[in-house]
Amino acid sequence: MRSELINVLQSRGYVHQATDLDALDTRAAGGPITAYIGFDLTAPSLHVGNLVSIMLLRRLEQTGHRAVVLMGGGTSQVGDPSGKEEGRQLLTPETIAANKASIGRTFARFLERPITVDNADWLNGLAYIPFLREIGKHFSVNRMLTFDSVRLRLDREQPLSFLEFNYMILQAYDFLELSRRHEVSLQMGGSDQWGNIVGGTDLIRRLDGKQAFGLTTPLITTADGAKMGKTAAGAMWLSADMLVPYDYWQFWRNAHDADVGRFLKLFTDVPLDEIARLEALEGAEINAAKAALADAATALAHGPDAATAAAETARATFAEGGAGEDLPRIVAPATGIALVDALVELGFAASKGEARRLIAGGGARVEGEPVSDPAYAIAPGAAPVRLSAGRKRHGLVEFG
Repeated sequence: MRSELINVLQSRGYVHQATDLDALDTRAAGGPITAYIGFDLTAPSLHVGNLVSIMLLRRLEQTGHRAVVLMGGGTSQVGDPSGKEEGRQLLTPETIAANKASIGRTFARFLERPITVDNADWLNGLAYIPFLREIGKHFSVNRMLTFDSVRLRLDREQPLSFLEFNYMILQAYDFLELSRRHEVSLQMGGSDQWGNIVGGTDLIRRLDGKQAFGLTTPLITTADGAKMGKTAAGAMWLSADMLVPYDYWQFWRNAHDADVGRFLKLFTDVPLDEIARLEALEGAEINAAKAALADAATALAHGPDAATAAAETARATFAEGGAGEDLPRIVAPATGIALVDALVELGFAASKGEARRLIAGGGARVEGEPVSDPAYAIAPGAAPVRLSAGRKRHGLVEFG
């Protein structure tokens, strides 16, 4: 490959599919290109599952190209059916606006000079009949039915609304608008977006006679086959308001041995030669590589100070048996709190039933001592009480 961009993306494991990789490489070698990724505003924060897309835009900037962050203020009113077994809950405009403001702060950590746009600017004003006549005529329903986002739902006999069926047309139209407004020539995204991306490149060719490109990343799973960012405790959010930096640090520190090298390439800026050294470590030494992964990933998402504090909390908690200041914590009533309720509020269990099973199985400890009684109540005290679920999850209960 001739371009630094494609060389970096390939060497760090980002490339899964591309519409014409050789032509894209030639274009990128000839000067700066502009590329975009869209982010729907379905929650107040993005999560680790979105991180590979954010890092793609970071690699784009690092190699001298222009990154466009497309906020889905318009498409979030419809809902992307890709990878979903049922339709998304429709969000109010107020919720979408609040999510947009919250998510926008995340990109400042990872990107230096992105162009940020909202597809509501052009989608909300579309007139239905003119849109069908100008854009809809270029889409074959026969072909749309073959795309995974639609086919998988139909094969499983799961409902797919006409509202969702329109999503791929709207995404293709986004690419067309960005091509015209900002000279965007490349759309990137996860592998589940392939059909939507190809629809956009085809629409630009048909209407404007331009070559546009698409590139997707592989589905990122952990060594045990789990989807990236999905854990028993819930989603690994990128916002500190929804997940404390210590829990974020611990997520990376607890990576499988087999994932460390791959995750360092995808989710950090650690140089490849250093990654090669770290992933070659064996036995107990692999823990140094995991700590390096946790430090680098947390520094990107929350800043170096947060990464340092999280590492110190882990050292105090595990090496010294103490309770680090950065542990997640809840404030309980001054009269005390049931252990079951505390486990749920800290996010160590999804429900009271799950918390009771954790306790019955010997997985819950209060101040390091195992508790097997599901009716156990934590008594109030002057100092915070350390609560543990298993060997790796710890939190503090304070009383107000």
